[in-house]
Amino acid sequence: MKTLNVAIIGQGRSGKNIHGAYFRSADNLYYRVKYVVDADAFRREVAEKIYPDCKTLSDYRELFSYDDIDLVVNASYSDQHYPITKDLLLHGKNVLVEKPFARSRYECDELIRIADQQGVTLAVFQQTFFAPFYTFAYETVRSGKLGDIKQVSIRYNGFARRWDWQTLQKKCAGGAYNTGPHPIGMGLGFLDFDKDAKVVYSKLDTALTSGDSDDYAKILLAAPGKPVVDIEISSIDAYSEYNLKIQGTKGTMKATPKSYEITYLRDGENPERPVVEGFLKDEEGNPIYCSEKLVKHVEQDSFKGTAFDVGTATLYKQLYYKITEGKAMTVTPNMAAAIVSVIETVHAENPLPLKF
Repeated sequence: MKTLNVAIIGQGRSGKNIHGAYFRSADNLYYRVKYVVDADAFRREVAEKIYPDCKTLSDYRELFSYDDIDLVVNASYSDQHYPITKDLLLHGKNVLVEKPFARSRYECDELIRIADQQGVTLAVFQQTFFAPFYTFAYETVRSGKLGDIKQVSIRYNGFARRWDWQTLQKKCAGGAYNTGPHPIGMGLGFLDFDKDAKVVYSKLDTALTSGDSDDYAKILLAAPGKPVVDIEISSIDAYSEYNLKIQGTKGTMKATPKSYEITYLRDGENPERPVVEGFLKDEEGNPIYCSEKLVKHVEQDSFKGTAFDVGTATLYKQLYYKITEGKAMTVTPNMAAAIVSVIETVHAENPLPLKF
């Protein structure tokens, strides 16, 4: 099996601690880090220690002179995802770009067009689609166990403040662009990426952030004949007990990346009750409240792995076979572009003042 040579652009949290962690793990049977690019000298020195056989560079454009690169991982600042990826594609490089794919749908579509014209592979790092808690929930919904799904609620919440570049609009940052690709992607997944899916309500706001981009977002998605998807990304929620909750006509599922619980009804165990038009009464004729004890079943268990290990390893394995054998990947650039369309719409509906 051929080992692919990789160049990583950026040695921040993502490039060093997410992509890099995968490349250094036992799950990586497919890639060798040969080049690392970062403008910061200290980070280049650290990279040389982590990857003893790699060559470090200060500018990604230096990669154009090397013809032994099979994949470039673009883990640069979010506002650089589009221009750097475009430059790499035009120079014939296969690219895996971090989320968000780009700032706008136009930019996403242009990158997809260029990759097709150049005959190279373009992929977007949306590894949450392979997170065990999402894949389990998706399969549970498709099984019919929860009945007809009426609402999907997704919470990526916490109670914390940020003051780094991820709080700045000029950096294509904030909750919707930075965190949003995960819950929005999941939400669109539950809607089967329906072409008629729309943002029916949105609100962006600032709460604890030191920057000028959003750290509170509420987004409602809907599509004809599909459930309502309620997405929340908040820095001021200290009591969120779940990341995912699904309500169906036969039951409810709640889950975090670590565990899940399902309460559901089985067919035939709770026969339909006829409607009583008048008041309900007890044996003595006194009025009573309409209530009964349904036969319910509860299941709960833990997940093995998260988006950061299982999800990352699965995406990189699929990407290897996409590059070497042309096999299709589960997460396509068009899916990532649909996610950016939602984020772009939400920002257009909720313009925030620029301060930096």
